[in-house]
Amino acid sequence: MARRVTASGKETDNVEYSAINVTPLTPGIGGIVSGVDLTRPLSNVEVEDLHRALEDRLVIFFRDQPIDHEAHKRFAHYFGGIHIAPSTKPWQAPGHPEVTIIHADADSTFVAGEDWHSDMSCDAEPPLGSVLYLHTVPPVGGDTAFSNMYAAYEALSERMKAHLEGLNAVHDAAVGFGGITPDGMTLPRSSHPVIRTHPTTGRKAIYVNKGFTTHIEGIPRAESDALLGYLFNHVQHPIFQCRFSWQAHSIAFWDNRCAQHSAIWDYFPQTRSGFRVQILGDVPH
Repeated sequence: MARRVTASGKETDNVEYSAINVTPLTPGIGGIVSGVDLTRPLSNVEVEDLHRALEDRLVIFFRDQPIDHEAHKRFAHYFGGIHIAPSTKPWQAPGHPEVTIIHADADSTFVAGEDWHSDMSCDAEPPLGSVLYLHTVPPVGGDTAFSNMYAAYEALSERMKAHLEGLNAVHDAAVGFGGITPDGMTLPRSSHPVIRTHPTTGRKAIYVNKGFTTHIEGIPRAESDALLGYLFNHVQHPIFQCRFSWQAHSIAFWDNRCAQHSAIWDYFPQTRSGFRVQILGDVPH
């Protein structure tokens, strides 16, 4: 098999698929999947291929997939149960609590996910991943950028890796949702390792993010702010990234445990609209 070099600098074998095609978006992250129809039930072979594609690419993309809510949930269930985040309850689709409405237009004063983040890291068991479907997109702009947290971790010096190992950080939903949820709504707050180990691959990844992480526990706040500031900037390095240009009826599916993302709000006052379903995860270790 051919060899390729990932953003981490490691050579790996190309992944082979039986039922789908995957075109890498960059060497280290992102892949465009073709040869599969998500509006219908998938075969076991297709599901196995998609599991391999997600593990290899961290985020996979699909074009021309006009799914409804049932197809959206069915696709998520191929990877686990549905995660219903407490923080996003106000934006649940009517009759479908598993589905979150993602919408921005000329009346919007904010957009979901503009800061770099890992979805719902504030939850005690953050979601494994997210499946975002957009049915309406602006004519230009509205891309989503993704960053490889394996590669970001591996690019740290050995001294920094040793320093961060064993530290925990607090993730608070109030950072992202405190000003936009109804008064009196209880928002989750959790502590997770600064460096987590992926439960499937066994690889280590940075697991703090600007969207939710407030401080590192057990050290002075000034030291915490300095470390987090460094890490927040570090994970945004272009070498770790890919960027997806949306078209109507596109889907992005990312592994929340080893990738961060940022929704780029450069299209105001145009409309960008769709739905997101998240998949149950586990307690980070």
